Formats: sequence, structure tokens, C-alpha cells
Amino acid sequence: MNDLPNNVLGVSAEGKISRLDYETVSIPAIKKIMKMSKRNRLLYHLGSNFDGFDPNAKMIDAKFGMNYLSAWDKIALVSDHRMINDFARFFGYLLSCEVCIFKEADLEEAKKWISEKKIKKVEEKKNDTDGGEFN
Repeated sequence: MNDLPNNVLGVSAEGKISRLDYETVSIPAIKKIMKMSKRNRLLYHLGSNFDGFDPNAKMIDAKFGMNYLSAWDKIALVSDHRMINDFARFFGYLLSCEVCIFKEADLEEAKKWISEKKIKKVEEKKNDTDGGEFN
């Protein structure tokens, strides 16, 4: 994907993803973007013709991905594949970055979201001076 900011890696996957795909496309692209900035973003698009990962690709994804878990500022997954979306939703809670899952039809919305500047929200808690509960 070419229409994204420099700190966003856009990957679109179709067909069955192999070890060779990781070694020749994904890994070099991730290493390149990691050299450019410490906080990067990932837009991972699994197209309608996506047919899964072969077992070797799954192993590389797990091993390589663990090395870069804390390097992402935001991750957008664009997919209509329910099992993968459920998996990403579960593991998204374990990551320190923002994760958002979009449907295939919302690819343009995902591009906008991943490109937005991150705004830290600071939540204020009121002091409990009267011994009552917080409202």
C-alpha cells in the first residue's frame, strides 16, 4: 500500500501465505520501517482471496512478531475472516498499542484511522473525600 504515511507499514495478503512470503516481503519491510522510527504502525489487510498461512509461515509470524510487539504504536487489521479477527481481538488486549479491527469494506476507514495522530487521553479520578463511592 503506497498511500500511507512513512511510519505506517501497509501489508495486503491474498492467497495462502508461505514462509517465502515472510522471508522476501514481510520481514524485510518490517526491518526497514523499524530502522526509520521507534514508534511505527501496521495496517494488515487480509483480502477476500486470503486463504490462510502455511504451518511454516505461522511459526515465522509467531517468532518474528514477538520480537516487535512493543514497537508498534497502532495496529489495524482489515479482514472479514472471523477466526483471525477473534484471535486478533483476544491478543489485542495483551498489546501495549491500540488495535482496531475493520471489515474488508472499511479499508479506507482503516487507512484514515492508522494515519491519525495519536492523542493520549488522560483520565482524571476524583478524590474520595467523603468516604462514599465514586460516581
